[in-house]
Amino acid sequence: MAKPGPSTKQYLDIAEIREDIVIMKDSSLRAVLLASSVNFALKSEEEQNAIVSGYVQFLNSLDYPLQIVIHSRRLNIEKYLDKLKTQEKEQKNELLKMQIADYRQFVGELIELGDIMSKRFYVVVPYSPLTNKQKGFFDRFKEVLTPSSAIRLHEEKFLDRKRELMLRVDGVTSGLQSMGIQTAMLDTQSLIELYYNAYNPELAETEKLSPINNLRVEE
Repeated sequence: MAKPGPSTKQYLDIAEIREDIVIMKDSSLRAVLLASSVNFALKSEEEQNAIVSGYVQFLNSLDYPLQIVIHSRRLNIEKYLDKLKTQEKEQKNELLKMQIADYRQFVGELIELGDIMSKRFYVVVPYSPLTNKQKGFFDRFKEVLTPSSAIRLHEEKFLDRKRELMLRVDGVTSGLQSMGIQTAMLDTQSLIELYYNAYNPELAETEKLSPINNLRVEE
């Protein structure tokens, strides 16, 4: 009998996700913001210049790296089509029944032929002791000497770093709002679903993730 292969988690940079924060194996933290989009092409020239100016000011205000991720997926409307199919069966009026059937077929063909993609925009805000300029170099360096095997942060140190991270999140949120971009910080359940879908795109289509309270993770 063949031995099972190594666990996928061995290849991930993520140590754990807790209290709406991603903890990396190097003990640095990440917060992930879901951001709205702006239709730049439909803006007037004056509005476009204001957005570009605001974006430049936003970038110049950062003294740490920031990651912007665009997540593209083929639009999945199976649940919507199933709902239409149910309404079609329950409809007593024959004319409305035919119209629902035609509409359901039209939407299905449109999605299949057009290969329509849904896009979501994420901003990943990092915090690492080495990037905290409020502390001296040796204090910052000493905080990352812990080997990667000791991945779970002590509660006090975690809360201290989380406070620093949230200050950055507030700054990024404010900067993006000045350009008309709204943000929402992902909670623990949303983060787990995001990474689950990212690392298992095909499986995620058929096997939905259970609520976090029902999950059992191997240590």
